[in-house]
Amino acid sequence: MKVKRIVANIETQDVSKATYFYKEILGLDQLMDMGFISTYGSHEKMDTQISFLSEGGSGTPVPDLSIEVDDLDTALTRVKEAEIPIEYGPVEESWGVRRFYVRDPFGKLINILTHL
Repeated sequence: MKVKRIVANIETQDVSKATYFYKEILGLDQLMDMGFISTYGSHEKMDTQISFLSEGGSGTPVPDLSIEVDDLDTALTRVKEAEIPIEYGPVEESWGVRRFYVRDPFGKLINILTHL
């Protein structure tokens, strides 16, 4: 057996709130919309990973999702323009990533990062 994909599921009574943050801010494509479920992703090949953490690194809380982007400065600019509070960073970590934390519209802590 081979795992083909891992999907994060976030419960909400207002699925439309995902559009602004995940599509407009992060630039993901809407892959499916069935009313009760709206899925965002990319048509690019992505690695499948699942992480287990006792803390988020550098003494931070464990983020609900980590999203790697190819241009952290653009993501940071979009977050600031949207007046979404940054909860941590941006910072270059000793393990070779630059990142910052924000909360999505559902209160989930999101680690947005790029590898250096």
